[in-house]
Amino acid sequence: MSFHEVRLPARLAFGSTGGVERRTEIVTLGSGFERRSTPWAQGRRRYLIGANLKSLDDMAVLTSFFEARRGRLYGFRFRDFADFKSCAPGASTSAVDQVLGQGDGARSEFALTKRYGDGPTAVERRIVKPVEGTVRVAVNGMERPEGTFTVDHMTGMVTLDEAPGADATVTAGFEFDTPVRFDTDRIEVTLESFAAGRLAAAPLIEVRV
Repeated sequence: MSFHEVRLPARLAFGSTGGVERRTEIVTLGSGFERRSTPWAQGRRRYLIGANLKSLDDMAVLTSFFEARRGRLYGFRFRDFADFKSCAPGASTSAVDQVLGQGDGARSEFALTKRYGDGPTAVERRIVKPVEGTVRVAVNGMERPEGTFTVDHMTGMVTLDEAPGADATVTAGFEFDTPVRFDTDRIEVTLESFAAGRLAAAPLIEVRV
């Protein structure tokens, strides 16, 4: 996967719109009942950015970022301000926000995940781009101090220096970015004055990494 470990500057995302996309296939039977299915196990995020930019300087920054990614060629990190924490956006993360798994006395690696919903219908999303310095880990509710675990910030894998015992619950709290790419190979800027302009919204789409 062609991916650059850089984040789109936050100011370029202000005024962005977006959310989760699902793909549902629906077949209406002769009886009037429906048969619904989906080929996607996970949702996919889409965003539109840049529509609120007025400063030519900010547009130049976005154009430079776009060029460095070669348009749609390379992915990058994006801060989705509506969903970038293991907890609610306005809350503070804690080491017990999300359950990563159960120990067995041998396993020491756990993937960061975020759970949406409750019960058997809940969806677990793999978090592959945690923000450096934000990951907190606990075993059976007791937070592990720094230095007793490592985090791969390119894959979202947490490795404990000591495998948790059998049935020990491993939890974590963290901030994360969404891996995306531009979904266009063209940036359009309209000059409206010597210091201001208008940018056509640039679409972003989540990528699987």
